[in-house]
Amino acid sequence: MTKNIFFILPFLFLCMGTIQSQEISEHTIGLRISEANGFWAEASYQNALSSKTRIEVGLGAQGKRSYNALKLTGIYQWVFNINQGLNWYVGPGIGGGLVDFDSDIVRDDNLTTFGFVTGDIGIEYNFDFPLLISLDFRPEIYFDSYTNDDIIFNFGLSARYKFD
Repeated sequence: MTKNIFFILPFLFLCMGTIQSQEISEHTIGLRISEANGFWAEASYQNALSSKTRIEVGLGAQGKRSYNALKLTGIYQWVFNINQGLNWYVGPGIGGGLVDFDSDIVRDDNLTTFGFVTGDIGIEYNFDFPLLISLDFRPEIYFDSYTNDDIIFNFGLSARYKFD
């Protein structure tokens, strides 16, 4: 997978010189894949509030041997244009979710909730056709016993369909 990323990223940067696009998309919907205390798949939606701000809402799922988890995240983002469709963004967020622990060893089935605050910083590219790709970093601070750590570093890669 790492070799593929090192092949794809230079190709995308070479394409950026010839592709022009608007600064921020009105609406996007897509998939965010992340590594944060395990693999997460997240359906996400972005809605522009102005030419420089937007909100992002994501619903993520994680399944492991001893538990299944659902997570809802909301983030407010400021978007800054770098060059012809290449943007960077930053913003605060909040979220929460459910975890269903299922352990046959201790015979303990528990459904519990968790909450967290987060920040988001990333880079994205808006193509002329209806595709937006992004790479971001979200440190998450948890307020519960769901995680072993209070802070989790969440790195994600997204692909989204743009529409107005």
